[in-house]
Amino acid sequence: MSRRTWRRMAARGLTILLLLLVAAVGMLYWLGTREAGGEAPARAVAAPIADPAQRVAYGAYLARVGDCAACHTVRGGAPYAGGAAIPTPFGTLYGPNITPDTQTGIGAWTADDFWRALHHGKGPDGQLLYPAFPYTEYTRVTRADADALYAYLRSLPAVRQESRPHELDFPYDQRYLLAFWRALYFRSATEPAGGAPAATDAGIARGRYLVEGLGHCVACHASRNGWGATSGAGLPGGEILGLGWYGPSLHAGPAPDGSAPGLAQWTAADIAALLRDGVSVHGSASGPMAEVVTGGTQYLSPTDALAMANYLKSLPAASVAGTISPPGKAVLQRGEKLYGTYCVACHQSQGEGRPPAWPALAGNISVTAPSPQNAIRVVLDGGFAPATAANPQPHGMPPFGQVLNDDDVAAVVSYIRNQWGNQAGGVTALQVKRAR
Repeated sequence: MSRRTWRRMAARGLTILLLLLVAAVGMLYWLGTREAGGEAPARAVAAPIADPAQRVAYGAYLARVGDCAACHTVRGGAPYAGGAAIPTPFGTLYGPNITPDTQTGIGAWTADDFWRALHHGKGPDGQLLYPAFPYTEYTRVTRADADALYAYLRSLPAVRQESRPHELDFPYDQRYLLAFWRALYFRSATEPAGGAPAATDAGIARGRYLVEGLGHCVACHASRNGWGATSGAGLPGGEILGLGWYGPSLHAGPAPDGSAPGLAQWTAADIAALLRDGVSVHGSASGPMAEVVTGGTQYLSPTDALAMANYLKSLPAASVAGTISPPGKAVLQRGEKLYGTYCVACHQSQGEGRPPAWPALAGNISVTAPSPQNAIRVVLDGGFAPATAANPQPHGMPPFGQVLNDDDVAAVVSYIRNQWGNQAGGVTALQVKRAR
């Protein structure tokens, strides 16, 4: 074969490879921008509401359930006028103005536009939305509920306020790249996500619809990969990126190793109490979950709260990732002494606490989570359970970060994670230092 012939064949081969690459990129882009999928199962939700006033009222309820104000209302600002910061590893995004102002809000949007945003993650002009807006979960919201939400938002006072531009690092600020992310990690849904058996009970189906749709619980209770997409199925727990907290497992069944890292010891009534009241016999909401209760789940109807609880109780066992390294004897002795000085008066000698004022530490899912982050944060910074209608003046825990050094905090957290049946491993001073 002559050199000229070889070069000609090599050029043709390279051309074919480039064409295949372009075709593959084009296919990914198409997959990431196409719109497919219908509604979530009608059996999971109520029928559309014909009366306009009732539709607005139900939309207000759904907005509370989804805690929409958390991302679309800045502290001290007008409701739903945008500006709340959403920290991520890729930069900071800001919730936009969703009041009915025609210039700076969504006043020019149609009901179809609103549905498109929730179901397909696209703006009216086809602009791809960043998944910090959890359309990856909201895609399961039915059209009837989307229309109710839209009706409620249209009933709000219009606020003329420009949405704050996102502050993202390169290349994440290149919005067209979202098409490739969507091709890999997003599908418009017709059925709820995996992680539990098909719901045949109407109450559990409703709970699944709320947990996996407007509640978007997976946003905090599942791990994420390097591209910010939730990995795996169900709600096995995971680090809440950008916030420094850990969302514990919400699976009810014991893990294959016999441990109970999630809600195995909770009844459905216990779970419903935490959602509505912020406290239960097994613990109280803190950190990001306290904000969720304050702005959202405390307004759940008793029926919906129990439906969500029953669905969570139906989730199968989930294994805890990683190995547990128990702390040394000296660390436990030091932690026991510190616990007796600073903690026992409220949390009691056997970690049973005095619910609902002071939560139990024995079997507490945040204490026994694979990550000690939540326990460290509470010891350092203290905090209050959320104020709710059922618990308007919650008891608080004082901060001990100014009293205890890193070794002290590591010792006392190691102690509570390994007493009274807890088996969650030790904590290092370096982990405490990072949390500070």
